[in-house]
Amino acid sequence: MLNYHMPLYRPPSEGENLIIQATLGCSFNRCTFCSMYHDKTFTARPLEDVLLDIDILSRAWPHARRVFLADGDALVLPTDHLIKILNHIALRLPKLTRVSAYALPANLIKKSVAELTKLQENNLNLLYYGIESGHAPLLKTVHKGATPSTMLEGLLKAEQAKMKISATVVLGLAGQDGWKEHIDSTVDLLKKAPLNYLSTLQLFLEDSVKKQFLEGFKNGFKFQDDRAILSEQYRFIDKLTELPKRVIFRSNHASNALALAGNLPKDRLRLLSEIKTAQEGTKDLRPDYLRSL
Repeated sequence: MLNYHMPLYRPPSEGENLIIQATLGCSFNRCTFCSMYHDKTFTARPLEDVLLDIDILSRAWPHARRVFLADGDALVLPTDHLIKILNHIALRLPKLTRVSAYALPANLIKKSVAELTKLQENNLNLLYYGIESGHAPLLKTVHKGATPSTMLEGLLKAEQAKMKISATVVLGLAGQDGWKEHIDSTVDLLKKAPLNYLSTLQLFLEDSVKKQFLEGFKNGFKFQDDRAILSEQYRFIDKLTELPKRVIFRSNHASNALALAGNLPKDRLRLLSEIKTAQEGTKDLRPDYLRSL
């Protein structure tokens, strides 16, 4: 079998799918809340190495239907390079139905709608996208490398290219002092952004990034406890009354205190009721020892 370049990260929904490392690390790698690729130098792997990995993995799993392109930034590769990878995957996996990858905001800005359409037509049809927040000052503080307007521009391009987007928002990212602005601005962005899937994560800082993250908040940072996180989640869902289209919503990532699942805005009232039950203490939260990235 293949020896992956560790550590290897993938979205929870890709846990049972084939993973191919087209790149190593993340080309941006400056978000202060993220520790995923701090021990890797970004590298675009040689095409011949990637194609060889596809050959090896396809022999071990010839009936695979879904593939995730790792690491954190496969979409930064030139479009022609990606097309060669996608074509080889399709050649080796005749039952292929979907290829997915993480997408940085800069990826969607730099690629044209024509390029994104070409990738989508070659099976790269799902992108995992970290919105994190729609509050511009907070995005600057955590060095996200994007603004709400540039994120919206990129997401609209992906929609034009008929790509599906699975986006994440981080609860607790603003701490105690700015959480309402964080939530309200994020809702404002989501009411314009055409998403297919939406997830909330809960701020979870590993020791390797905690100092850098806290230094970004010049007036200090106070962490939200679980009760405050539930208030953020409630305000977030309560305000998502209108969206460009139906969104499949989840908060089942291991960082979350409360797991939720439904469609928005259809299941909004049910989800609010579940949060209310948790706030009243009659619904158990995930124990601390089971929470992680």
